[in-house]
Amino acid sequence: MGFKRFILLLLLPLMTYGQSTDTTSVVLNEIEVKEKKLSARSSLKSVEGMSIYSGKKSEVVSLDQLVLNKGANTTRQLFAGITGLTIFENDDAGLQLSIGSRGLDPNRSSNFNTRQNGYDISADPLGYPESYYTPTSDGIERIEVIRGAASLQYGSQFGGLLNFRMKGPEKDVLWSIENSSTIGSYGLRTNFTSATLRKGPVSVYGYFNNRKSQGFRPNSAFNADHSFIQLNFTPNEAHKFTFEHTYLYYLAQQPGGLTDDILKSNPFFSNRSRNFFRVNWNLLHGNWTYSPNVKTTIKVSATALEANRFSLGFRGIPSMINLNPIITIDEQNADGSFVYERDLIAGQFSNRTAEAKVLRRYRYYDQPRVLLFGIKAFQSLNLSEQGPGSKGKNADFSFRWQEHSDYPNQSSFTFPNLNLAAFMEHIFFLENGLSITPGIRMEHIRTEAEGFYTNIIFDNAGNVIDRNELNDDFSFSRGFALLGIGISKKEMNNERYFNWSQNYRSVTFADIRTVNPTFIIDPEIKDEKGWTSDWGTRGNKGPWGYDANLFTLYYANRIGIVFNNRAQRVRKNIGAALMYGIESFISYDLTSKSQSRWEIDLWTNTAITGSNYIQSDVPNVRGKRVEFVPLLNLKTGATVKSEKWSFNLQVSALTKQFTDVENSEVGQPGDLRDGILGPIPAYNVIDFSGAYTPKWGAIDYGVNNLSNSIYFTRRALGYPGPGIIPSAPRNIYLGLRIKLDNKTVSSRKNN
Repeated sequence: MGFKRFILLLLLPLMTYGQSTDTTSVVLNEIEVKEKKLSARSSLKSVEGMSIYSGKKSEVVSLDQLVLNKGANTTRQLFAGITGLTIFENDDAGLQLSIGSRGLDPNRSSNFNTRQNGYDISADPLGYPESYYTPTSDGIERIEVIRGAASLQYGSQFGGLLNFRMKGPEKDVLWSIENSSTIGSYGLRTNFTSATLRKGPVSVYGYFNNRKSQGFRPNSAFNADHSFIQLNFTPNEAHKFTFEHTYLYYLAQQPGGLTDDILKSNPFFSNRSRNFFRVNWNLLHGNWTYSPNVKTTIKVSATALEANRFSLGFRGIPSMINLNPIITIDEQNADGSFVYERDLIAGQFSNRTAEAKVLRRYRYYDQPRVLLFGIKAFQSLNLSEQGPGSKGKNADFSFRWQEHSDYPNQSSFTFPNLNLAAFMEHIFFLENGLSITPGIRMEHIRTEAEGFYTNIIFDNAGNVIDRNELNDDFSFSRGFALLGIGISKKEMNNERYFNWSQNYRSVTFADIRTVNPTFIIDPEIKDEKGWTSDWGTRGNKGPWGYDANLFTLYYANRIGIVFNNRAQRVRKNIGAALMYGIESFISYDLTSKSQSRWEIDLWTNTAITGSNYIQSDVPNVRGKRVEFVPLLNLKTGATVKSEKWSFNLQVSALTKQFTDVENSEVGQPGDLRDGILGPIPAYNVIDFSGAYTPKWGAIDYGVNNLSNSIYFTRRALGYPGPGIIPSAPRNIYLGLRIKLDNKTVSSRKNN
């Protein structure tokens, strides 16, 4: 379809709006897919809130229907209903979420547009889309994932949209208080307290959460405080004002990474006693929703982020680049003090976002239509610094420039970025449940980097022989359009859908800054481009529930890291990659036809994915498999529920994944890349959860990694390693939840 025709199709309802003489409210004659009971997994409707999802692959997980402990925040259990996800597992009670899919790097979920209640929560959605903040699952109502097609409404990310729909004020009570506490292995302690208050047009919901643990490895303790508050003011049916504030502070010790041999001999080993990571996150959001009539809704929102993160630790001797940083000894003097200063990386994030959306429902020649259009403005001024920290052992996040002026890794950059966007989608409802949804997004992006790094050259004895401070300024402005189209055919218990959309990922801060001479940036690096298509069917038939789709992801100019012959990391455009496969979630209700008080559901989540680099100028890459793509990604299990008791058994199994573009095998002992280089071997892990839910609350319990498997899901290039980051061994937990509200208190008094 030509570009002009595509625009004409989108603008047709605006040009012909005057021909519609129907002034009554519009009722969309859609045939909605019926849901089974209170399912933990579902999909989004064609229109929800201020967004269009018709013809898109969408997956929703309702957390209150899951059988698990939310205090433990085990990612593979929370996201078991989302197909095809790969996960970097961290033993941190869900402090940092790292998920990917379809060959996209899971690191801090940076390939998803990560949001909370529809607004951005990452450090910088454009230049640094890493998610250092993840809301606690106790405060989440549901998790929504929309694949690559979400790029039209929410921005340019190949992974699509990941949205946490937060809990809010309860609608049927004047006040409520809830407390959840969890204890678990390795000193895990979590506490979650929430409250609702409602009076007239004002309603308030808020919570406070504390999480702490000693960790299963030495030197891996953490402590986190997190709060969220939402204030709603609804003076009448036409207007609603919402204000939200999110706060997170945590300090985590990092035990360092392992080599393959160390993992085999002692997966609990740690040789890093003074590595720390700290996050401080402040997020403020406000929006106004105006509905002048049942056909039109306008929403204007603004978001501000003020945040920082610090990484501090000994990661080898910077002046000796020919040593493996994983096994380099952190030397101490005779008095116990440390010989070497630590490496300190600081990031300061300050950004502002304003967005406006208009949703219009109308009829044209007696057929319902829905039009959505909006604009967005985003500006950021972020700072990244790297330099010498202290020689001490405590969590001291101050730079020591004067004490260690010859420290090799010195850099300072500012990133003033700008993004302006306009988008439009339109649903054309046709006969017999058929609908077509074209869309377009227009983007203007300006990416900048201004700063310097210091190049210090040492002789073999570690003496400085040359020192240069090099400026590295970068500015890149561009504009482009993203197109997409979705088709949906709905029947009584089934929906078939197709979607194709273009994707785009801007070069990020990490792609364009030089931090030290051992990390090289290709000066010709370009933005990543591509497209995603999904064809699928979802619904239920008798006791069966199903959601299956074929997908293709074309990824051009894919950015990755290759090692040169000096073990230096080079970030550049590797080439074009193609990912393709089938994803399915199938469930079977064993008790659908019986009168049993028990519900027994069997379910399986399967993704079979093929991948190849189909074009590359880098030697030994073309034809290789794409990183982080297991051929088989399987989660399966059984859920048993009665009125008060529930149980869940889950098995997760993934085949081998490569972690570099050359599909390298394990580095040999003595190789500078030992522990960093190599695949993630196949693994499987079993989790069991149970709960007892009387009227006053709940008691939940469980065992994660029931078979005590020794495995890992990540080879870190930097923090929290470098090296292999082992996953947690067998661990248990026990949780207690108590809830009170004005209705339960009144009923007890009456009784």
